[in-house]
Amino acid sequence: MTKPSDRESTMLTIRRIDRNDARLLIEGASTRAAEIGVPMCIAITDESGNLVAFERMDGGKITSITIAIDKAFTAAAAKKATHDYGTTSQPGGPTHGINSAVHGRLMVVGGGLPVIVDGDVVAGIGISSGTPAQDQECAQAGIDHFLAKRG
Repeated sequence: MTKPSDRESTMLTIRRIDRNDARLLIEGASTRAAEIGVPMCIAITDESGNLVAFERMDGGKITSITIAIDKAFTAAAAKKATHDYGTTSQPGGPTHGINSAVHGRLMVVGGGLPVIVDGDVVAGIGISSGTPAQDQECAQAGIDHFLAKRG
């Protein structure tokens, strides 16, 4: 049996976005939201689901503030798109009832996507105020813009 003192100590290297990256995600998402004419609430979290940046576009719904933040939290912390949980969380599904986990923060409605760079989840983006399809479209636009700008 190996004693803790006999093992080599290792440190984890965590990849996460910074504020400038978060701004790129918001820029791409808000541009798409303006194009489709739906003012959105846009949340960006780090890889563990902690809020890094938030924007409520003029006209974004007040109720969408918390929803967008929780979509970004879910996408980053669970490393899974929120719409995937929507499918699997239905009665009889493998994740039925998961939306009540983590004090009700896990979202099962489309609009939350993990941001993946070189195979690592580095952030989450959550969008709310439109339909789930519109929210998801704007989240993807934010990711596409971010990836294009970072080279």
